[in-house]
Amino acid sequence: MMLTSKRLYRWLLICHFFLLSPGITGAAEPEPIPLWEKGAPGSEARKLEPEKIDQTNGKFDVTNVHNPSLTAYLPKPEKATGTAIIIAPGGGHRVLCLGHEGGALGQWLADHGIAAFVLRYRLAREAGSSYSVDEHAMLDTRRAIRTVRSRASQWQINPERIGILGFSAGGELAALAAMQSDMGDPNASDPAERASSRPDFQVLIYPGSSKRFTVQAGMPPAFIALGENDRPDISLGMAELYMKYKAAGVPCELHIYSGVGHGFGFRPTNKGAVAAWPTRMQEWLAAKKLL
Repeated sequence: MMLTSKRLYRWLLICHFFLLSPGITGAAEPEPIPLWEKGAPGSEARKLEPEKIDQTNGKFDVTNVHNPSLTAYLPKPEKATGTAIIIAPGGGHRVLCLGHEGGALGQWLADHGIAAFVLRYRLAREAGSSYSVDEHAMLDTRRAIRTVRSRASQWQINPERIGILGFSAGGELAALAAMQSDMGDPNASDPAERASSRPDFQVLIYPGSSKRFTVQAGMPPAFIALGENDRPDISLGMAELYMKYKAAGVPCELHIYSGVGHGFGFRPTNKGAVAAWPTRMQEWLAAKKLL
């Protein structure tokens, strides 16, 4: 049957919609990988409960997370550097902002040879939540590091070049993971639990709760970026943290961007110097021989 130009145009529009719409073909986002096969400790009974996703007005916000997971963005083999970064999105522990603090950056990292894994962790301050930051969100964060390290050969990753990057509330998780870690349990039946939870480097992007952060010699090197117009507890807190890292001999690089506030993330609309913070991070990784 011959297609008229109008019918052909409609057919092409339908094909375009099905190819690009998230949730239909999965082309927009890889399938999440659960961190625990039988469900997260304390959340086993809610493992199959669906997440809530809000994609209105260009957002990609996720809540109701009971089955923590990683979404992998892997570079092409010929581009792979062996470095991996786990991304912990922000959202005040009430929501996960997976758009400008998740998948977009994950894809950029993969395009630049860095394996990226976007973490969906349990939310301690979501309405009605029974979770806590220190017990559940941190358990998910450390499990994410263990999982990537335990599967490093599968993903063409150097197990000694696995870092964690966090935005806002996720930055709190990243900093806490760098502060407190363990070498894993060599007798565990679960391969992931045999792996270390220590990140090899930390990237803190306008992290919250900086008053909780402690510093000691031997901690993973840190890259910090924030806006000049952020809240005082973040702008002053990160300046103080930088000085503490320097005093402890922990390698650290700090970027404070003029005229910028909280939540700039990774967006195509970012203008000026702040738009290039991922490139500055990439240069820092190379300088530290982590890339």
